[in-house]
Amino acid sequence: MNSSEEAQDPNQSYPRPDFPQQEQEHPGWTGPMDPPPDHGEKSYRGSGLLIDRTAVVTGGDSGIGRAVSLAFAREGADVLLTHLPEEEKEAQETARLVEHAGRKAVTVACDIRDEKQCSSLIERAVSEFGRIDVLVNNAAYQMSQPDGISAISTEQFDRVMRTNLYGMFWLCKSALPHIPAGGSIINTTSVQAFKPSPHLLDYAMTKGAIATFTQGLAQMLAPDGIRVNAVAPGPVWTPLIPATMPDTTEFGKQSPLGRPAQPAEMAPAYVFLASKNASYITGEIMNATGGTPIP
Repeated sequence: MNSSEEAQDPNQSYPRPDFPQQEQEHPGWTGPMDPPPDHGEKSYRGSGLLIDRTAVVTGGDSGIGRAVSLAFAREGADVLLTHLPEEEKEAQETARLVEHAGRKAVTVACDIRDEKQCSSLIERAVSEFGRIDVLVNNAAYQMSQPDGISAISTEQFDRVMRTNLYGMFWLCKSALPHIPAGGSIINTTSVQAFKPSPHLLDYAMTKGAIATFTQGLAQMLAPDGIRVNAVAPGPVWTPLIPATMPDTTEFGKQSPLGRPAQPAEMAPAYVFLASKNASYITGEIMNATGGTPIP
């Protein structure tokens, strides 16, 4: 996948902390980030793994969602990607990358906390593509609360639950009648599901639920020939970090590789799970944590 033919030391492939301290308003933007995230713009090379497939990627405007959308397109897939209304500019950049790869890009402003918007999103995807081969439930919300459970407001708790869990549930439920045998669902869980950080208590709770949901739904849909898997990233350098974390200087330093992942390093896991190469893999939680063990 990488443009270099030589093996690369994963410890040195990308910038390592300490990073400059930086803060942004939620949901965060790619442009001001220092160092800039890598989505695979210059490095990801497709090999025809998803020719003429169709994909829906939530949270596709930036971060992991942008990297996955780009990689899917370079593998031959058309992509519908969702974003919040205020992320329109970011989404258009992702669409540009998809179209530059010669594939169709559709951007949809959608708040997945709303069931009707989730249903409308799936209807739009079916009207554009006729079917959904791959559904990637990637959109998520977090907000660090170092002062403990008392600092987690009901408003924050509700937003985390509805974004991370309700939206995933509604999208799966609406999409399944349009996913043929051979299709797949890929959910984004997290190392937080297995090794929760106290300051991300509510977020970690949802990521644990996503892992359980993935494994249960995989068994339910196996007779239909639809695979369900999840990717569990460790720390990844995305706009969500300066928008939700009080200290960015040492972000990712705790991983065994000593740095955060770049979004480009996550995308190949989603490509593999979406492809025929993973035809016997369902109910899997793929560890992409930089060496942090998870069960």
